[in-house]
Amino acid sequence: MIPSPYFLYLGHSNDEIGIKTSRGLAVFRGEDCVGEFRHDDCSLTLGLPRMTFAEAVSAGAKTLVLGIANAGGKLGEDLVEDALAALDAGLNIASGLHQRLRDEPRLAAAAKAKGLALFDVRDPASDLPIGDGKPRAGKRLLTVGTDCSVGKMYTTLHLARALQARGVRADFRATGQTGILIAGDGVPLDAVVADFISGAIESISPARHDGGWDLIEGQGSLFHPSFAGVSTGLLHGAQPDALVLCHEPNRPHMRGLPHYRLPDLADCLEANLRTARLTNPHVKAVGIALNTSKLTPDAAARFCAETSDAFGLPCVDPVTMGVEPIIDWMLKCELSAPAATAFR
Repeated sequence: MIPSPYFLYLGHSNDEIGIKTSRGLAVFRGEDCVGEFRHDDCSLTLGLPRMTFAEAVSAGAKTLVLGIANAGGKLGEDLVEDALAALDAGLNIASGLHQRLRDEPRLAAAAKAKGLALFDVRDPASDLPIGDGKPRAGKRLLTVGTDCSVGKMYTTLHLARALQARGVRADFRATGQTGILIAGDGVPLDAVVADFISGAIESISPARHDGGWDLIEGQGSLFHPSFAGVSTGLLHGAQPDALVLCHEPNRPHMRGLPHYRLPDLADCLEANLRTARLTNPHVKAVGIALNTSKLTPDAAARFCAETSDAFGLPCVDPVTMGVEPIIDWMLKCELSAPAATAFR
């Protein structure tokens, strides 16, 4: 387990999406976060106290979380220098970047000298199975998206918490660095060898017989040329009974690919349903979740209402509107399914 409380790193970042790991921890584990570290040229904030590394240690912080993402997940020189300063102040370091902390000799040596630990979150287990696609007991929901970073993790966490609040057994199954840091376990799917992607998901969402739900965090998009492979393996391994489609209105293009337009919502939903049917022929769409942070409240409400009418499904912004309409739809679909199949 990564020692908490956490100190959240923003560094020199000026990309809102690029700090999603730090922001996710601030939102969903705020009680475990003592503050944020940012340089003067960083225009972003999580609304936490800005501290130095020494001040964070004095406030009780145990681990600096390098909660930023960059192209290729590299440890830049500025990041290494800041991590060395944090180690010198007495902080463990946790990172979800692709480049491992332990592979940077200066960090490994400094951590050893200080008796501190380096935590590489994107470290999948070495004994992951190959997926077999066999039907397994239990109910599963998977979030899917028109693009990367459109709110799949937020939606999944909000759904899990809303079900728990109703007394329904529900577990969030993390598949990315931020979700793993929030949940404390999971599988870093984008670091798994392709042959083992579906098996990895089968292993973190095994058969369950308690009537509860596994809420599985989606990754990537079937329509993103860079990441469609991981999305496909996730759909097959999850064997989802229910899908929630996530989307950000008015996004100009696929993340990182200005030459690719976002897919049509209907085309995207149908493609995900078609792919999921390989391992669960009875999969259903139960809702649409929108990230309306760039819309006015009136425009957001109008867009959600129009989308709901067009698809005949509940459509909400999970952060500003809650997910109760999707929960209602899920449970209604579950109750209306034949008792012998219960979605399947």
